[in-house]
Amino acid sequence: MGWFLKFLNSSIGKKFMMAVTGSFLLIFLIIHLVGNITLFFGAGAFNTYVSALDTIKPLIRVIEVVLLGAFVLHIFNGLRLWMENKKARGITYKVNGSKENSTIFSRTMAITGSIILIFLVSHLATFFWRFNVHDPMGLATHHQYYDVVVYFFNIWWYSILYVVAMIFLGYHLNHGFQSAFQTFGWNHNRYFPTIKIIGTIYAIIMALGFASMPIYFLLGGGN
Repeated sequence: MGWFLKFLNSSIGKKFMMAVTGSFLLIFLIIHLVGNITLFFGAGAFNTYVSALDTIKPLIRVIEVVLLGAFVLHIFNGLRLWMENKKARGITYKVNGSKENSTIFSRTMAITGSIILIFLVSHLATFFWRFNVHDPMGLATHHQYYDVVVYFFNIWWYSILYVVAMIFLGYHLNHGFQSAFQTFGWNHNRYFPTIKIIGTIYAIIMALGFASMPIYFLLGGGN
């Protein structure tokens, strides 16, 4: 057990945990987006989808705990790697010479990650809280989940902040996707350019997919 803890505290171990938790979150985003696409098919489709999840609530709670653990480990190891890199260089990313050997996506991972964390807290405080804990309007209580979404996405400033957060999510995912493959050793010159393209496509789909929802309702969709 001691060797495992030593590995996790090593630089390679931290990167490995980042890759594992990041890969799990990448898969979750795909599933989450597919489910949320039902919003475009009206109240009946989305309410049926969320109600179906309620029928397997014990399983959903287990998945939520696993997700929380993945998020915490990802954030924790990301902060540790960022602080170690900053300490090793002795200067900030803005003025160090690594710019010539890195992309804007890799240099801004800490920034985009922090913005996504703030968004995640906001997201949980709105939809998750209303769906699962307390809904003062009583909509979720009567399985009117679609109306809860409409309510928040019709708040113009909330929708704009949501879209901006999705742009940063796309930036974060673009590098995170490629970085995970590199950490696992799947970075052969023959196929890594293809992985980079797939990662960029994935990041664009996720960002546009989630951002399209507040835009749709803000422009009067679903009314």
